[in-house]
Amino acid sequence: MKRPERLGTGIGWRPEIADAVEAMPGIDWVEAVAENLCPGHLPESLLRLRERGVTVVPHGVSLGLGGADRPAKDRLTALAERAEALGSPLVTEHIAFVRAGGPLTASPLLEAGHLLPVPRTRDALDVLCENVRIAQAALPVPLAVENIAALLAWPGEELTEGQFLYELADRTGVRLLIDVANLYTNHVNRGEDPAKALAELPVEAIAYVHVAGGFERDGVWHDSHAHPVPPQVLDILTDLASRVTPPGVLLERDDNFPEAGELERELDAIRGALKAAAPSKPPKPVTAEATAPATPAAPMADEAPESVSAPARQRLALAQAALLSALVAGTPAPEGFDRVRLGVQSRALGAKRADVVAKIAPELPEILGAGYRPAFLAYAHGHPMSDGYRHDALDFAAHLLLGGLPKSPETPENAESRRRLREWWLDRSGPAPRSQRPTARLARATRRVLLRR
Repeated sequence: MKRPERLGTGIGWRPEIADAVEAMPGIDWVEAVAENLCPGHLPESLLRLRERGVTVVPHGVSLGLGGADRPAKDRLTALAERAEALGSPLVTEHIAFVRAGGPLTASPLLEAGHLLPVPRTRDALDVLCENVRIAQAALPVPLAVENIAALLAWPGEELTEGQFLYELADRTGVRLLIDVANLYTNHVNRGEDPAKALAELPVEAIAYVHVAGGFERDGVWHDSHAHPVPPQVLDILTDLASRVTPPGVLLERDDNFPEAGELERELDAIRGALKAAAPSKPPKPVTAEATAPATPAAPMADEAPESVSAPARQRLALAQAALLSALVAGTPAPEGFDRVRLGVQSRALGAKRADVVAKIAPELPEILGAGYRPAFLAYAHGHPMSDGYRHDALDFAAHLLLGGLPKSPETPENAESRRRLREWWLDRSGPAPRSQRPTARLARATRRVLLRR
């Protein structure tokens, strides 16, 4: 495997902190959420950073490489276009599934709106490897995939996280984006040892490292990306750096942005954690024999890949659809899952939906005031997302306008809110979408009702 490109110290670029990032000293590279970028209209801030020689890496969140379906061609094309527009040396995605259902299960397609863990089983590994190969063939630059944080564990797992990642890299040649904050999250939530996971990794495959903060509530660690980096995460970074010098390290912050000075202090703490790694300690040798369970040897990345059997994809599809349906549609919990943790994950997904819809449609919380969040969470409980956040916002507004709120005496304030919400919906629903989309039928029906009022 070719040695990953040296990146240095970076920070996640977000519009809210764009000016601060441009002014920060010692920033070698930035990472931007791929789905938030338009190749023909890149943010001026990113263009200025590129002109200064700052590397920009697109970080995808919606490909769903760990899902049972093969990666969608249009999503791969979009990711490739962003890499080319930014002149990026690589692109990154997640080892996760984000949607389930559809033709493989003959059930409605559901979206999680967030990253969910794949089971560490042979079926899931085989499907993931084939999906990664498909993505690699479609992308103009190398791909790196990230380990994710998990609130829950799948029953009947066959591999540790380190073994799973080792075999994935060994069989596909894919690079790894190791998130040390996610290793800490899995330590708290699943009792997994970060040092053991690091010892099992193919450290030569690491493209770069993520560092982020979170918070603990009722014994559960939430990987929020909206809180300071805790010392425990920095300790894991030091452990990793004692095994191999990471080509790049990046601070992630997605919300609750502090002053630029605090972000700079967190970057200094990251640099300090890297320097604290024992310089004389050589990288621990890792071999497939030492870390992988006794199974037939996996094909190397340059060998002809074997196609995953249809039954393996269908088994994974059924398992993921059952879990996601329990999380977002209120169906019974699949056997073997911790029901308390399922409840925690379900509430976290609902809160995530509410937060993202509020960001992409800020007029909704403005119109609804304090009633926005409880109204959205009540709506989300019985209305799974199936076509992305923008349609989710429209469907939520339509639900309210068609009587989704509890009946109460009409007041001038409520009447004004309903008027503004109606105008907002009519303005953004626009021309009728394509007829084959389920939301189009809802849109046409809602427009007929609202235009008569």
